[in-house]
Amino acid sequence: MSDPGKEFPEGMIPLKDSKFAFECHSGVACFTSCCKDVNITLYPYDVIKLKSSLGMDSEDFMREHSYLVQGDNPFFPAVKLKLGDDREKSCPFLNNKGCSVYRERPSACRTYPLERAVDRMAVKGESEEFYFMTNHPYCLGHKEEKEFTVDSWIRNQQLIEYNSMNALWVAVDTLFAANPWKGEGAGGEKQQLAFMVCYNIDGFRRFAGEYQLIKQFKIEKDFKRRIAREDGELLKFGFEWLKAILTGRSSLIKR
Repeated sequence: MSDPGKEFPEGMIPLKDSKFAFECHSGVACFTSCCKDVNITLYPYDVIKLKSSLGMDSEDFMREHSYLVQGDNPFFPAVKLKLGDDREKSCPFLNNKGCSVYRERPSACRTYPLERAVDRMAVKGESEEFYFMTNHPYCLGHKEEKEFTVDSWIRNQQLIEYNSMNALWVAVDTLFAANPWKGEGAGGEKQQLAFMVCYNIDGFRRFAGEYQLIKQFKIEKDFKRRIAREDGELLKFGFEWLKAILTGRSSLIKR
């Protein structure tokens, strides 16, 4: 059922509570076909999970497995997964058994066969999400019998944590789209800081330690402990820190 208060591209109807049939496993004839010649956007939390799974520094991961493009945001680049140079342009994490980083696979892979869209202009500044069914003729998973709703698929694919982190990212990316680095231009000091926070969490951890950023703000002890041991929590702090330096408005309180 479509939402009477929203306009969507022709042929795209949000699923809402509708059921859909889908299952992907090694017994499906098209297994791993969707892992080749794909266009995958990597969000900040995707990079954190992938680099940790691979035991890589985030800067090394970005250099080896990503490239930048001009996306929907005219003032900040989008990050894409770099595919292999083989004839099929395979995902670099694909092996003969399937996905070698399956437990930490990116948001886009977890969401498939659904497509998630976020309305950044929702009421009260809160983003609103919608899910649509993709239609790739090669995908035979749609012919499987197992049924899901959007909510059950989100739980099954362990998307709740990813969606929560990506919602924080949408808010920050929306801020970037307002061109908060006026006068600096692309690649200026503030934009480089922003890119480090978002996509080089290990570099940001070193930066935060060198300049004692955490100590500059009134932060609860439990949050401090989480920041010290979890990259995702440091990313949350980083997002708020960016809001503070770019707009002066943030949940962080200066000491």
